[in-house]
Amino acid sequence: MKQTPAETIGAFDAKTHLSALLDKVARGGVFLITKHGKPIARLGPVDPGTALPTLAEAFAEARQFRAGLKQRLKRVEIRELIATGRR
Repeated sequence: MKQTPAETIGAFDAKTHLSALLDKVARGGVFLITKHGKPIARLGPVDPGTALPTLAEAFAEARQFRAGLKQRLKRVEIRELIATGRR
């Protein structure tokens, strides 16, 4: 697949004109979003071969992440977190 050259746009302008940018992306446009002149994101069409997760799959993944996070936090004492924050 041939990659379209990206048009550069600042983050503020991207936020302000998001609806118009999405219309252009739907027609194949690609944008490089910058913040303070540094590239931070690329906005472009989704590859038709990319399978997006269903809502149920996304929730299952979030629950799994949350369970793992809880397990990691159980081993950490609140005093450790406070001491670390003071460093």
